Amino acid sequence: MAGGFWKNKRVFLTGQTGFKGSWLSLWLAQLGAEVTGYALEPPTTPSLFQLCRVENLIKSVTGDIRDFSRLKKTLFSAKPEIVIHMAAQPLVRESYKVPVDTYSTNVMGTVNLLEAAKGCSSVKALVNVTTDKCYENSSGTGKKNRGTRSFKENAPLGGYDPYSSSKACSELVTTAYRNSYFNPQHYSKHGVALASARAGNVIGGGDWAADRLIPDFIRAILKNKKVIIRNPKAVRPWQHVLEPLSGYLQLAEKLYKSGPKFAEAWNFGPDMQDDRSVEWIIKKLCQKWGKSASYAIDNKKHPHEAFYLRLDSSKARKELGWQPQWDLETAIGKIVEWTKSYQRKENLLDITYGQIDEYENARRKNGR
Repeated sequence: MAGGFWKNKRVFLTGQTGFKGSWLSLWLAQLGAEVTGYALEPPTTPSLFQLCRVENLIKSVTGDIRDFSRLKKTLFSAKPEIVIHMAAQPLVRESYKVPVDTYSTNVMGTVNLLEAAKGCSSVKALVNVTTDKCYENSSGTGKKNRGTRSFKENAPLGGYDPYSSSKACSELVTTAYRNSYFNPQHYSKHGVALASARAGNVIGGGDWAADRLIPDFIRAILKNKKVIIRNPKAVRPWQHVLEPLSGYLQLAEKLYKSGPKFAEAWNFGPDMQDDRSVEWIIKKLCQKWGKSASYAIDNKKHPHEAFYLRLDSSKARKELGWQPQWDLETAIGKIVEWTKSYQRKENLLDITYGQIDEYENARRKNGR
């Protein structure tokens, strides 16, 4: 980011093999940070991590966030100044199938990381990445339950499904550790600033996860098949992956420089006009991809998912100076651009870095 803050900073990043983690690893490497990643093997084949050879740009350690001993040893060895926790079981529908794994990863994984960081004297700033789904959301799937409320950071936490609930629990764990061990009032003694970050629905090139809208589209279109969508009217706060990642970086920098002033929860979501329905997203993707793309609606019964979700990110805009740079149509265009490069077997590291450069240029142009 501005001023070369990240050059030579020692960063410990969990979840570096995932979609968001790979994008952040590449960005941090480009900024000159010394990154140590800790995660399981890439969760999909193909994966952005493997396609962009991320392991050549950072120190990547294979490990389970639930393995406290290995996690602590790796963290202490890295001697990080900044910790960003992104390792998770990240899928709502998967959480219905594996609730125990979801809770043990998302809750105890957070406990393990914070407990390890508590004893690591080099750590100054710590960001726990959760989700916009950590809020108590009463919007159902029927027309009568279509609320339009935007969630602020002080809204009640909750979660209908195991994934959402586990992330609310992760937020509670963060608050408990901040109060008990990293209390802002005693910052001069412990020297650690702890915050959490809640992002909207993240999209971008290189996401191959199961049961996600964009990856499902990409898989279908590359096989010349019609993409099947569920819950076409469901509305989400869609944003390109670089938007929340820029927020995490800005937040971590503020925590490092100003400590407890920013040690709290933060939302990172798109502008209101980018809160769009699933069907709107698919229509726009089909339009930008070309005539070979088409879709159909799956009217079968599926596990519960909230109908409407919107974030109020005014606090991050006002206090961090964070602003989205790409509107949703631009973000969709970047996905199509990245995927067609993949289809043509181009150098995806160059393509990914090119999009990061474009995003940073937009930030500089807008003075943000």
